[in-house]
Amino acid sequence: MPRKILVTSALPYANGAIHLGHLVEYIQTDVWVRFQKMRGHDCIYCCADDTHGTPIMLRAEKEGITPEALIDRVWQEHKRDFDGFLVGFDNYYSTNSPETRHYADTIYTRLRDAGLIEVRAIEQFYDPVKEMFLPDRFIKGECPKCHAKDQYGDSCEACGAAYQPTDLIAPYSAVSGAAPVRKTSDHYFFKLSDPRCADFLKGWIVPPQVQAEAANKLNEWLEGGLSDWDISRDAPYFGFEIPDAPGKYYYVWLDAPIGYMGSFRNYCDQHGLDFNAFWSPDSQAEVYHFIGKDILYFHALFWPAELHHAGFRTPSGVFCHGFLTVNGSKMSKSRGTFITAESYIKHLNPEWLRYYYAAKLNGSMEDIDLNLEDFAARVNADLVGKYVNIASRCAGFISKKFGGKLGPCDRAATAEFEAAFARGEIAESYESRDFGRALREIMRLADVANLYIAERKPWEMAKQEGREAELHQVCSTALTLFRDLTLYLKPVLPALAEKVEAFLNIPALAWTDVWSHLPEGHAINEYQHLMTRIDPKKIEAMVDENRQNLLPSPPGGGAGEAGTAAATEHPARHGEHQQSEAKAETVATPWEPFIAIDDFTKVDLRIARIANAEHVEGADKLLKLTLDVGTETRTVFAGIKAAYVPESLVGRLTVMVANLAPRKMKFGMSEGMVLAASDERGGPFLLAPDSGAQPGMRIK
Repeated sequence: MPRKILVTSALPYANGAIHLGHLVEYIQTDVWVRFQKMRGHDCIYCCADDTHGTPIMLRAEKEGITPEALIDRVWQEHKRDFDGFLVGFDNYYSTNSPETRHYADTIYTRLRDAGLIEVRAIEQFYDPVKEMFLPDRFIKGECPKCHAKDQYGDSCEACGAAYQPTDLIAPYSAVSGAAPVRKTSDHYFFKLSDPRCADFLKGWIVPPQVQAEAANKLNEWLEGGLSDWDISRDAPYFGFEIPDAPGKYYYVWLDAPIGYMGSFRNYCDQHGLDFNAFWSPDSQAEVYHFIGKDILYFHALFWPAELHHAGFRTPSGVFCHGFLTVNGSKMSKSRGTFITAESYIKHLNPEWLRYYYAAKLNGSMEDIDLNLEDFAARVNADLVGKYVNIASRCAGFISKKFGGKLGPCDRAATAEFEAAFARGEIAESYESRDFGRALREIMRLADVANLYIAERKPWEMAKQEGREAELHQVCSTALTLFRDLTLYLKPVLPALAEKVEAFLNIPALAWTDVWSHLPEGHAINEYQHLMTRIDPKKIEAMVDENRQNLLPSPPGGGAGEAGTAAATEHPARHGEHQQSEAKAETVATPWEPFIAIDDFTKVDLRIARIANAEHVEGADKLLKLTLDVGTETRTVFAGIKAAYVPESLVGRLTVMVANLAPRKMKFGMSEGMVLAASDERGGPFLLAPDSGAQPGMRIK
C-alpha cells in the first residue's frame, strides 16, 4: 500500500562549505528517498540551512555584512553543492523563517504551560575582552567526566558526556582566548529531568524508533539521569527572541530541529498539503530523521520529549550513521583530504562517489572510509567493467544489424533476475539502509548477465551467417538485463539511469518494471558512451588542489555552536583542526619501533562470518560469537556487548586472529579473537572486510 513519508536530514550550519564528510548523510538519505518514490510511495524530503547562533553573528560582523546577507549567500552555495551531487530535496529552506518561528513559539509556550519550562538565575561565562556571554561552543576546557582536553562547553567528543559549560575544568574563551569570568543571568530551561519526560523516553527509546546500538547508548544516558536543558541565550544573538522575554533568544539547538517542521510547513503551503496530517499525534504518516551519531542526544532525547509534551507526534525513526575517514584517517587539509563538494565536482563525477558511499553503508552507526585507491578500483570494476560493459558490448549490434529494434527475449536467461526480485533482498536492503548488501546483490546479477554474454559470444555470432536471429535474441536479452540492473541502481545513480532511459527509449523506471520485458520490435536510440573510468590523475589533482600549507588560526576563528550531523568534523571547527594539523606535522612518527615482516606473518588473520551471536548470562561486557572460518567454526567471547546487539551481528563478515592460543574463561573456551577498533572517541567498532571476501581467507 502507498505510504505517506516525510524524510529529513540534519540541517547544515550556515557557517561553512559542504564537504565530503557531510555528503555521507545527504547521499544516504537521498538514495533511501529515491527508492521509496520508485516504489510508488508519497515520500517528501525536506531540509534547510541551520542559520542562527553566535557564529553567524560574529562571522557577519567580521565580513561587514548583515547576518541575513551571510545566510542567503551560504544557502546559495549549499544548494549548488547539493544539486551537484543530485540530492533531490523536495524543499530546501532556512530556519530563519516565519514558519520555523511559529512552531518554535508554539512548542515553547505549550511546554511552558505544561510546567516543563523553568527560569533560573545561573552563573554563565562571560568574555571580558569581547564583552559578551559565551555560548557553549565558544567555551573550551577539560571534560569534567573523562578529563579529555580541549572539549566544547556542551558535550565531550571523547566520552559523549553532556554537561554545563561551567562544569568544564580550566575553561577558556574560543573567541578571544581569554579566561572567562562568571556573571549571573536568568536562563530558561526545558525540564528534561522531569519524571514525565523520563517515563516517556523509557518507552520511546526502542527499535524501530532508534537502532539497537543507539538504544544502548541512549539508555546509558537515561539511566545516568537526564539534565535539564538550557534553551535560552542572552543578547547579542542572531535568532528568535523568546515571547515575553526581552533580550532572551532561543538557543539555536532549540529551533534547529523545529526547522524540519518549518521547511515542511513551507512545502505544504506551496502544494496544498495538510501539515497536521503528518505532525498530529494521531497521524498515520511516517516521519524519519537521518542524522550523524554526534547529535543522537539532541534528536533522540530532547527532540521526542519536546514534541510529545507539546502535543505533536514523535518521529517514526531516527536513523543514525557514523563519520567519514579518508584513507583511514580524519579528513586533513595538510594532506589534501579535507575535500569540499565544490572541489570534488570540478574533477570527478558525483555519481562515482554516490556509488562508493552506498557500497560502504550498511544501516549501522559504523564509520566508513573513503580509500581513494579503492574508490577508483571499485567504480571502474563495478560500474564500468561490469554494468556499463553490458550495454557497450551489445547495443551496437542492435543498431547496425537490426535497425535499432529489439528482438525476442530469452525468458530462461531472465529467470535469475526475476527470482532475485521475487526474493526481495534488494528491496529489503534498500529499505533497511543496508545499501552495501543491495549493491553486492546487484553486482552479482551483473556477473550473471556478463556470463550470459560471454558464453554466447555475440561478437562471434555477428561474423557467422545464419545466426542473425540468435544474435538478435542474445543482444535484446542482454539489454533487458541491463534495463533491470539500471532499475536497481537508479536510487544510487539517478543521472545515469536517466541517460539509460533515454537510450532505451523508455519511461522513467518504476520498481515493478522488472516484471515486464522490453517488447519485441521496441525501438531504442543509438548507444552513446554512458560512463568513463576514473583516471587516478584526476584524484591526484583534486587532492593537490585541497592540500594547504597550514598556519594556526586565530582563537575562535571557526568555532561553531550548533553542529551538523554528517560531518567528519563540525563544519565550523576548521580553525581548531588546522592548528592540530600544523602541530602534528612537526612530531616524530608514533609507530616506532617498527616490526619486521616475519613478525607480522606470525599472526594468522582470517576472514570469519558470524554464524551466531548471543548474550552471555552473567557477563556485563561479553557476547558469545560462533565464527565460520570456512573449514570449521570457532567460539569466541568478545567484549563488545555495549556496542552491539547480537541479532545485528549474525551474517556479518569480520576479522579474527585464528592462531591465538585458546583461553579457558568462566563462561567457556574462547578459541580466538575478533578485531575491533576503539580509542577515546568511541568504540569498540568491529573490523569488516570489503565485499568479495570469504570465510577462511587469510589476510596478508
